[in-house]
Amino acid sequence: MDFTHFYNPAAAVIVFGGTALAAVLRCGLSATVTTGKALTDLFRPRFRADAVRAVLAGQAADIRANGLLRAQPCRSGDREFDEATNAMLSARSVSGLLEKHEAFRATRRTKAGEAAGMLAQAADLAPVFGLAGTLVSLTQLPADGVARGAFSSAIGMAVLTTLYGLIFANLVLGPLAKMVERRARDEEAGRQSVIDWLVQQVALATPRHVRHEADHHGGHTAARHGADEHAAAATRAGEAA
Repeated sequence: MDFTHFYNPAAAVIVFGGTALAAVLRCGLSATVTTGKALTDLFRPRFRADAVRAVLAGQAADIRANGLLRAQPCRSGDREFDEATNAMLSARSVSGLLEKHEAFRATRRTKAGEAAGMLAQAADLAPVFGLAGTLVSLTQLPADGVARGAFSSAIGMAVLTTLYGLIFANLVLGPLAKMVERRARDEEAGRQSVIDWLVQQVALATPRHVRHEADHHGGHTAARHGADEHAAAATRAGEAA
């Protein structure tokens, strides 16, 4: 099979260039930038929940030992978790962690939805521009008769533009849209598992810390109460005498 017959620059420009331009015009520059970043992220290492959990284990140990009041911030290497844990320690409550996590999750979902949506729209547009290329190629037939070379060239371009549109839509754009969705879904599941684990660590540490503080506070209260009782008894003994 001679694959050089499948190469036609004019057909490629019509299908690929037209699809890209139409997708940008439909979705806007912001979504285009978001889509470009999402496609770039597909070639970067995936989010590893176990690695982040291992780094945050030191933070969890600090919280278990000292409670949220005295625990110190740590750097996990992940910007979202760094900001979320800092918010938790600043607020001295797990609610700060959850609020930051929800804000980041909403942003991630929005961006992933924009990227997947733009790729899906481009997948719908590619066959349309394949058909447009077919129509353009048919207009290249000579008006004063069909020469054999001109006929072959026009039909070849017509077939190739249709083929380009189908391949671009079903083997490139459609799969990329699903890859972005799966990548976002897997990352979200991994981040949620780390959040759930960290919340459990805080929940395990908080009662102990509260009991320690309560026992410490209660000891002072009992001592003061005993001293007051002793003073009252001494006063009553003095009055009786």
